[in-house]
Amino acid sequence: MSDDILAVDRLMMRFGGIVAVNSLSFTAERRKITALIGPNGAGKTTVFNCITGFYRPSGGAIRLTHDDGRNIQLERLGDFRISKYAKVARTFQNIRLFPGMTALENLMVAQHNALMRASGLTFLGLIGVPSWREAEQRAIDLARTWLDRVGLLPRADDAAGNLPYGDQRRLEIARAMCTEPALLCLDEPAAGLNARESGGLNELLLSIREDGTSILLIEHDMSVVMEISDHVVVMDYGVKIAEGTPQAVRDDPKVIAAYLGADEEEAIAVMESGT
Repeated sequence: MSDDILAVDRLMMRFGGIVAVNSLSFTAERRKITALIGPNGAGKTTVFNCITGFYRPSGGAIRLTHDDGRNIQLERLGDFRISKYAKVARTFQNIRLFPGMTALENLMVAQHNALMRASGLTFLGLIGVPSWREAEQRAIDLARTWLDRVGLLPRADDAAGNLPYGDQRRLEIARAMCTEPALLCLDEPAAGLNARESGGLNELLLSIREDGTSILLIEHDMSVVMEISDHVVVMDYGVKIAEGTPQAVRDDPKVIAAYLGADEEEAIAVMESGT
């Protein structure tokens, strides 16, 4: 079986006459952290939306390969089926918790599919059969485990909207992990975090990787990318301009040019000057 959990092959995404993603190909390795980076407007979030079913690609293929060897073509599923059947979870640039629900309830909602199956579409849950009660207890236990992992167990009964911003970021990751994903997609998880919070985020993501979950992330905080990523893919204007280890990508003149808004020769001059 391939070491790649995700293979994106010649992905295209058009919006009318605008080509947002142009023949993009890359892979994400199993039980590794792959970062997708690039300047604003490079097409990174559009790629995420194609992978997670919010957009149906204009062309190309996106294949997810599970540990048991099953191949799932994500571009053929779309919407909630990617989360339910392919076990792909995501977070967003803008936090999308249920602010009026408690932290624990937010994590219970993430387990809706399993609870609905156990309830026989609510009937068994209404009469409280043992299989439903067991499933409900498993869901509570998993939710409390992840609240503990992200340091929020003491605030399990607090409304999510009342939590500090950094806590809400961690809660959103915990909610995604309660779906027990094979691939976790994180859209700028460090956005708005201070240095201490970013350090805690790094530790959390590394621990998730060590537990066996593959991670694909978009991130503008290069300190996060360089510290935790195993592989980095760089986009600019909808195309891939570089990929490799964090060190190799950081020193690539094309990447420097894209971020500085300079041409490649100017970027090389910057590198040689050491400034």
